[in-house]
Amino acid sequence: MAARNGRTVRDLRRANRTAVLQRLYFDGPLSRFELGPVTGLSSGSVSNVVADLVADGLVEEAGSVDSDGGRPRTLLRVAPGSGHMIGVDVGETRVRVELFDLTLTELARVERPLSPQRYEVEAIVDHIRQGIAEVLDTAGLAPERLLGVGIGVPGIVERTADRGALVHGQTIGWDAVPLEALLRAGSPLPDTVPYFIDNGAKTLGQAEMWFGAGRGARNAVVVLFGSGVGASLVTPDVDQGRAVEWGHLTVRVRGRRCRCGALGCLEAYAGAESLLARWREEGGRVPDGTDEETALTTMLAAAHPAEGAAADPVALAVLEETAEYLGAGLSDLINLFQPERILIGGWAGLALGSRFLPAVRRHAMSYALRHPAGKVTVDLGRLGPDAVTIGAAILPLADFFARGGRRPDPAPEYPVPAWRTALQERTPR
Repeated sequence: MAARNGRTVRDLRRANRTAVLQRLYFDGPLSRFELGPVTGLSSGSVSNVVADLVADGLVEEAGSVDSDGGRPRTLLRVAPGSGHMIGVDVGETRVRVELFDLTLTELARVERPLSPQRYEVEAIVDHIRQGIAEVLDTAGLAPERLLGVGIGVPGIVERTADRGALVHGQTIGWDAVPLEALLRAGSPLPDTVPYFIDNGAKTLGQAEMWFGAGRGARNAVVVLFGSGVGASLVTPDVDQGRAVEWGHLTVRVRGRRCRCGALGCLEAYAGAESLLARWREEGGRVPDGTDEETALTTMLAAAHPAEGAAADPVALAVLEETAEYLGAGLSDLINLFQPERILIGGWAGLALGSRFLPAVRRHAMSYALRHPAGKVTVDLGRLGPDAVTIGAAILPLADFFARGGRRPDPAPEYPVPAWRTALQERTPR
């Protein structure tokens, strides 16, 4: 039965379940009395929805509070063990796989380092498959209990009807890689468990907006500063975030060659890989065989040594130049999108941290237009190195909420009609 606005009774029930689940998730524990005003539902609707959610095992009691002159009110919360998600971060230095309960408490994790500048598809697919199997085994969780697996990847993600999610990662040599189909082949998961694949900067932004420094902002840009750079734009029009290939904005005509093959990209000056390359070119000494994270730590120690030691002027100069390029890049985001907040995350952004941030802020404000610059704050993200993984796990969680806390129905297996069988038999092989 459809309502006047085209919504069915089933749609309304799902929306009511979603409203109650989300408020308990973000603001709980709450009583039934408190749920009415924050969801806009009547007391009868709240009672019915809560009864359904308790019966489904999604909501549980969490103590009680005194009321004004009446009986104590029972508090309700989302049951942590009622659902589980896996988040995967396909980074540029490692693959990280984490298992979470419904409240995003980590239950198990696996990390697999990647060789520098080597992103073999089969190796990464194997890391993901094995990591999923390992975290499930560690937690003793049956695969069919998963709500889904979220995966953050470098590059542009294209969704197709016949091949699933394709990844176009030009900087890592991936051209229309059918990652979803590859993971399905030989997967340790049943077909009923969905994969959600998206850009890593977007999953980072999702995590910071839900649980980190972006909470409460309507317009924000979350920057991923790692080997390269990327960004996620969040506005009222794209409240789930949109990845933007900010790292491939041209900042210098006929400049340094970027990993994507073009000249003068921001990533060729502001990514950790290029930062370290420029330090080496100027005579910086990086121990052989070290990964990028170790090398950046070495550079920071050279630029900001222990008290009494002399700083490396070359390292300081390269870091200051990188801060200026990054600030100039942020000014473009400020002028284009006029965000309330810009948040910097990613392993390199966190490693450079508060010591690097004042210079980035200064340059961003000097290059941006005064009016939007006066309304924006530039800060570090709060969720640390696991932010991409947490954001990846949010992808199946958000889908679960959107369906009112119901798992997707398995596709029905209908018998093949006789007429279709007859046509198939007549088709030339």
